[in-house]
Amino acid sequence: MIGLGAVYVLAGLIFGAIAMMSVLDTSNTKRWINGLFWGLFAASFLFGDVLGDFGNGLLVLAMVVLAGIVGLGVGRPVTTESAARRQSAALLGNKLFLVALTVPIVTVLGSLTLRYVPSGRGVPLFEPAQVTLIAFGSSVIVALILARVVLRQTLAAAFQEGRRLLDLLGWASLLPQMLAALGAVFALAGLGTAVGDLAAQAIPSDSRFAAVAAYTVGMALFTAIMGNAFAAFPVMTAGIGLPLIVMRYGGDPTVMSAIGMLSGFCGTLTTPMAANFNLVPVALLGIEDRYAVIKAQIPTAIVLLAVNTVLMYALVFR
Repeated sequence: MIGLGAVYVLAGLIFGAIAMMSVLDTSNTKRWINGLFWGLFAASFLFGDVLGDFGNGLLVLAMVVLAGIVGLGVGRPVTTESAARRQSAALLGNKLFLVALTVPIVTVLGSLTLRYVPSGRGVPLFEPAQVTLIAFGSSVIVALILARVVLRQTLAAAFQEGRRLLDLLGWASLLPQMLAALGAVFALAGLGTAVGDLAAQAIPSDSRFAAVAAYTVGMALFTAIMGNAFAAFPVMTAGIGLPLIVMRYGGDPTVMSAIGMLSGFCGTLTTPMAANFNLVPVALLGIEDRYAVIKAQIPTAIVLLAVNTVLMYALVFR
């Protein structure tokens, strides 16, 4: 049975290639630091099970030292020139979007169909609980092949472009994964229980809407603090979502989870903690106001949060 391990191996190989190319880039004065940083990240995917919790913890600490104290450099990957890119974009036009759309399309189709593919041994070929992530990993391969055909670039060019983007983003590109892991740590530490106790005292026992509003607004606020909805989700769901919306009022956990995550993303739009979304683009575009993106997104975040709250109340108890 093909499971999540296959996706980890794919990610590990990609970051391993990025690490090797970083070391070979003599234009980067910190090429060995970059190579070691991405090499350690690749090792976490390839050998995480073997290293165990303690070994992975040491690996993460080493990455923190490299990125936070020593600092990463920016290389000059061998890619196409800007003039060649403009010419290619003018020639291909909207066909360029086919490559980008391949990832969500293949992911959705795979999520709906992979669980039914037989292996010939009486069990599914793909692990049913992980088909979405497996489909997502597969979509990257399909998109890479399609990009090779449409853009007519070498396979190395794709990795070099990926390295260029990672060099620009630096450690911020790892924030989603790190913060999601931090959310799981908070949940195991019992933060969700503490939040639930406070919510039970503050929310009227006969008000379904108050429970829904506490969950959606709480997801947005905790996401703003943590910088990532994946970090807020286990805490708020364990504290408010499951005990109140699902268990007390009989709400649908699927609807609650889906709209709850969307509510958390409203918080992402409003916080500098989500540096990879809100601060890195400002730096890349050279905008003088560091918080320009956040200021532009706050009105949208407020409206969307209100809509998500009403939508959950309307759908979760049906």
